[in-house]
Amino acid sequence: MTSLALNRPGSRRPDGEGSVQVKLDARFDTGTAKVFAVYGKGGIGKSTTSSNLSAAFSKIGKRVLQIGCDPKHDSTFTLTKKLMPTVIDVLESVEFHTEELRTEDFVFEGYNGVMCVEAGGPPAGTGCGGYVVGQTVKLLKEHRLLEDSDVVIFDVLGDVVCGGFASPLQHAERGIIVTANDFDSIFAMNRIVAAIQAKAQNYAVRLGGVIANRSKATDEIDRYCDATGMQRIAHFPDLDVIRRSRLKKSTIFEMEDSPELEAVQKEYLRLAAALWMGGDPVEAMPMKDREIFDFLGFD
Repeated sequence: MTSLALNRPGSRRPDGEGSVQVKLDARFDTGTAKVFAVYGKGGIGKSTTSSNLSAAFSKIGKRVLQIGCDPKHDSTFTLTKKLMPTVIDVLESVEFHTEELRTEDFVFEGYNGVMCVEAGGPPAGTGCGGYVVGQTVKLLKEHRLLEDSDVVIFDVLGDVVCGGFASPLQHAERGIIVTANDFDSIFAMNRIVAAIQAKAQNYAVRLGGVIANRSKATDEIDRYCDATGMQRIAHFPDLDVIRRSRLKKSTIFEMEDSPELEAVQKEYLRLAAALWMGGDPVEAMPMKDREIFDFLGFD
């Protein structure tokens, strides 16, 4: 069950100054699974990255659950080869009587055994994304799917890190950011770093690092990392084979072999192994908006 935690006298410190956040029922934890929430600027390739990372985790023998948290519900498209019904669609079909649902009504098996869930979202302009995420996690917990997973990946809507779509951070162990080597992507990353820090005040989530995506070079990303303490944990170049994999409804592990593709596959497998092993969280200090405008050369 969800409720709003307001900034009242005597209440615990909110996630951000003047914030109104979706507070999740503490009974719905995620067991022993390693949980990652993936964020980044809209259109940066989060779903492609999340799906390939899920596939890589499965390749190293882990039981993986990927949860798409975008109303357009295409996070797991390359894993399942089609658009899946959303949790909200399924709940509406039984008038929100969750006891009538079976696991197979809302969880679908994808490539190499990756289990796929699309949370969906409220109708445009109404409702709260946090409520949708909360209902999805509650349903997964009731069916013991979180406890039965080794890895859970939340693939979250774009760069609008409002209280609702920041709610996956309340479940995650690490927040991971996907960015490109350009101003808009790095600007969005900087704000997401601040959002993760805000959630870390009251939850176990910590910053896990940044994945450079769709970029030949990483000089601007690396310069930001050096200035703030951020850490780049992987680099996936702007290759046509990755773009085509999305068009072919495939993960990169299903595409025709080539030297450049093999390098990308190895990088995903390396990243999955490193994330599984864990390690110290990244300690980064985000810049103020004016600072990052000046830092990135905006005139």
